[in-house]
Amino acid sequence: VQLQASGGGLVQAGGSLRLSCAVSGRTSSSYVMGWFRQAPGKEREFVAGITWSGGLTVYRDSLKGRFTIARDNAENTVFLQMNSLNADDTAVYYCAAGDMPSRIFSRVYEYDYWGQGTQVTVSS
Repeated sequence: VQLQASGGGLVQAGGSLRLSCAVSGRTSSSYVMGWFRQAPGKEREFVAGITWSGGLTVYRDSLKGRFTIARDNAENTVFLQMNSLNADDTAVYYCAAGDMPSRIFSRVYEYDYWGQGTQVTVSS
């Protein structure tokens, strides 16, 4: 499985960005797609996850209502819509995939495949 993240950039506080993750290779209906982020000097943290076939979603509590994860199976793409961005959202954003038949997990080690990351910078 190969993942290619894109869509990052520089945005003013209060603005929006939509990240995309193109998925290629052999996937499974039990795969979960996740978005993580890592700010300088901080650990990588879970942002959101979505099941590949069922459309179930899970969000980091602090991001609910501002971030939305979605997928387009026809295009093999997962999106992360980010609204009302603030300086705390500045980070490298990574998409990831893992085989999770029973639920959406939020830990880094539970994901097997990772994209290269895309930088999001929010200016205040």
